[in-house]
Amino acid sequence: MGEYSFPTEGLDASGLRVAIVVSRFNEDITGALLDGARRALTDHGLAADALTLVSVPGAYELPLTAKQLAGHGAADAVICLGAVVRGDTPHFDYVAGEAARGIMQASLDTGIPIIFGVLTVDTRQQAVERVGGSEGHKGEEAAITAIEMANLLGRLSGRGHRA
Repeated sequence: MGEYSFPTEGLDASGLRVAIVVSRFNEDITGALLDGARRALTDHGLAADALTLVSVPGAYELPLTAKQLAGHGAADAVICLGAVVRGDTPHFDYVAGEAARGIMQASLDTGIPIIFGVLTVDTRQQAVERVGGSEGHKGEEAAITAIEMANLLGRLSGRGHRA
Protein backbone atom coordinates (compact mmCIF):
# COMPACT_ATOMS: atom_id res chain seq x y z
CA MET A 1 0.00 0.00 0.00
CA GLY A 2 1.11 3.54 -0.65
CA GLU A 3 1.64 6.30 1.84
CA TYR A 4 -1.27 8.32 3.13
CA SER A 5 -0.98 11.96 4.02
CA PHE A 6 -3.45 14.09 5.93
CA PRO A 7 -5.28 15.81 3.04
CA THR A 8 -5.73 19.39 4.19
CA GLU A 9 -4.94 20.74 0.74
CA GLY A 10 -7.99 20.85 -1.47
CA LEU A 11 -10.53 20.09 1.24
CA ASP A 12 -13.68 22.04 0.49
CA ALA A 13 -16.26 22.96 3.12
CA SER A 14 -18.36 25.11 0.80
CA GLY A 15 -21.86 23.74 0.57
CA LEU A 16 -21.55 21.87 3.87
CA ARG A 17 -23.52 22.55 7.03
CA VAL A 18 -21.52 22.04 10.21
CA ALA A 19 -22.51 22.21 13.86
CA ILE A 20 -20.12 22.65 16.74
CA VAL A 21 -21.11 21.62 20.25
CA VAL A 22 -18.71 23.06 22.79
CA SER A 23 -18.43 22.43 26.51
CA ARG A 24 -18.28 25.44 28.82
CA PHE A 25 -16.30 23.52 31.46
CA ASN A 26 -12.61 24.49 31.17
CA GLU A 27 -13.82 27.37 29.01
CA ASP A 28 -10.37 28.86 28.44
CA ILE A 29 -9.30 25.64 26.72
CA THR A 30 -12.59 24.92 24.96
CA GLY A 31 -12.76 28.51 23.74
CA ALA A 32 -9.35 28.07 22.12
CA LEU A 33 -10.52 24.78 20.56
CA LEU A 34 -13.58 26.59 19.19
CA ASP A 35 -11.48 29.43 17.76
CA GLY A 36 -9.25 26.93 15.93
CA ALA A 37 -12.18 24.92 14.59
CA ARG A 38 -13.96 28.02 13.32
CA ARG A 39 -10.78 29.30 11.69
CA ALA A 40 -10.16 25.99 9.88
CA LEU A 41 -13.77 25.76 8.69
CA THR A 42 -13.68 29.32 7.36
CA ASP A 43 -10.28 28.80 5.75
CA HIS A 44 -11.74 25.81 3.86
CA GLY A 45 -14.77 27.71 2.56
CA LEU A 46 -17.57 27.13 5.07
CA ALA A 47 -20.14 29.91 4.76
CA ALA A 48 -20.81 31.86 7.96
CA ASP A 49 -24.51 31.00 7.84
CA ALA A 50 -23.73 27.28 7.47
CA LEU A 51 -22.29 27.03 10.99
CA THR A 52 -24.42 26.26 14.05
CA LEU A 53 -22.86 26.77 17.49
CA VAL A 54 -24.30 25.24 20.64
CA SER A 55 -22.76 25.33 24.11
CA VAL A 56 -23.37 22.76 26.83
CA PRO A 57 -22.30 22.64 30.49
CA GLY A 58 -19.66 19.91 30.17
CA ALA A 59 -18.23 17.06 28.11
CA TYR A 60 -20.82 14.62 29.46
CA GLU A 61 -23.57 16.60 27.71
CA LEU A 62 -21.88 16.60 24.30
CA PRO A 63 -23.23 13.27 22.91
CA LEU A 64 -26.93 13.92 23.41
CA THR A 65 -26.73 17.40 21.94
CA ALA A 66 -24.68 16.18 18.97
CA LYS A 67 -27.15 13.36 18.34
CA GLN A 68 -30.05 15.80 18.32
CA LEU A 69 -28.31 18.07 15.81
CA ALA A 70 -27.28 15.18 13.57
CA GLY A 71 -30.61 13.38 13.85
CA HIS A 72 -32.62 16.41 12.80
CA GLY A 73 -30.62 16.91 9.63
CA ALA A 74 -29.22 20.21 10.89
CA ALA A 75 -25.67 19.36 9.84
CA ASP A 76 -23.53 17.30 7.49
CA ALA A 77 -21.04 16.94 10.35
CA VAL A 78 -21.00 17.77 14.05
CA ILE A 79 -17.85 18.65 15.96
CA CYS A 80 -17.79 18.04 19.72
CA LEU A 81 -15.27 20.14 21.62
CA GLY A 82 -14.40 19.74 25.29
CA ALA A 83 -11.56 19.36 27.74
CA VAL A 84 -11.43 16.84 30.57
CA VAL A 85 -8.41 17.21 32.86
CA ARG A 86 -7.54 14.32 35.17
CA GLY A 87 -7.87 15.06 38.85
CA ASP A 88 -7.39 13.04 42.01
CA THR A 89 -10.70 11.17 41.67
CA PRO A 90 -12.06 8.66 39.15
CA HIS A 91 -14.45 11.36 37.83
CA PHE A 92 -12.14 11.85 34.82
CA ASP A 93 -12.49 8.22 33.75
CA TYR A 94 -16.27 8.30 33.87
CA VAL A 95 -16.68 11.62 32.07
CA ALA A 96 -14.04 11.06 29.39
CA GLY A 97 -15.03 7.45 28.72
CA GLU A 98 -18.76 8.09 28.56
CA ALA A 99 -18.32 11.19 26.39
CA ALA A 100 -16.24 9.19 23.92
CA ARG A 101 -18.64 6.25 23.94
CA GLY A 102 -21.68 8.50 23.56
CA ILE A 103 -20.21 10.51 20.71
CA MET A 104 -19.32 7.35 18.78
CA GLN A 105 -22.76 5.85 19.40
CA ALA A 106 -24.49 9.05 18.27
CA SER A 107 -22.48 9.01 15.05
CA LEU A 108 -23.29 5.36 14.38
CA ASP A 109 -26.98 5.88 15.21
CA THR A 110 -27.40 8.89 12.92
CA GLY A 111 -24.97 8.07 10.11
CA ILE A 112 -23.58 11.60 10.43
CA PRO A 113 -19.90 12.15 11.26
CA ILE A 114 -19.69 13.36 14.84
CA ILE A 115 -16.11 14.31 15.57
CA PHE A 116 -14.46 13.69 18.94
CA GLY A 117 -12.62 16.94 19.64
CA VAL A 118 -12.46 16.38 23.39
CA LEU A 119 -9.07 16.74 25.02
CA THR A 120 -8.47 14.09 27.66
CA VAL A 121 -5.30 15.12 29.45
CA ASP A 122 -3.53 14.70 32.75
CA THR A 123 -2.69 18.39 33.24
CA ARG A 124 -3.87 21.83 32.15
CA GLN A 125 -0.44 22.37 30.56
CA GLN A 126 -1.01 19.37 28.31
CA ALA A 127 -4.32 20.93 27.25
CA VAL A 128 -2.60 24.25 26.48
CA GLU A 129 -0.04 22.42 24.32
CA ARG A 130 -2.92 20.98 22.26
CA VAL A 131 -4.56 24.31 21.42
CA GLY A 132 -1.76 25.88 19.43
CA GLY A 133 1.31 24.78 21.35
CA SER A 134 3.87 22.09 20.65
CA GLU A 135 1.17 19.44 20.05
CA GLY A 136 -0.59 21.33 17.26
CA HIS A 137 -4.18 22.56 17.39
CA LYS A 138 -6.78 19.91 18.09
CA GLY A 139 -9.67 22.28 17.30
CA GLU A 140 -8.32 22.79 13.79
CA GLU A 141 -7.74 19.05 13.41
CA ALA A 142 -11.33 18.30 14.46
CA ALA A 143 -12.64 20.73 11.82
CA ILE A 144 -10.45 19.20 9.10
CA THR A 145 -11.70 15.74 10.07
CA ALA A 146 -15.32 16.96 9.91
CA ILE A 147 -14.84 18.35 6.40
CA GLU A 148 -13.09 15.22 5.17
CA MET A 149 -15.68 12.85 6.66
CA ALA A 150 -18.70 14.86 5.47
CA ASN A 151 -17.28 14.90 1.95
CA LEU A 152 -16.38 11.20 2.06
CA LEU A 153 -19.82 10.13 3.30
CA GLY A 154 -21.44 12.39 0.71
CA ARG A 155 -19.50 10.61 -2.03
CA LEU A 156 -20.24 7.16 -0.64
CA SER A 157 -23.96 7.87 -0.44
CA GLY A 158 -24.10 9.46 -3.89
CA ARG A 159 -25.04 12.87 -2.47
CA GLY A 160 -21.77 14.48 -3.45
CA HIS A 161 -18.61 14.04 -5.42
CA ARG A 162 -16.06 16.01 -3.45
CA ALA A 163 -12.42 15.13 -3.36
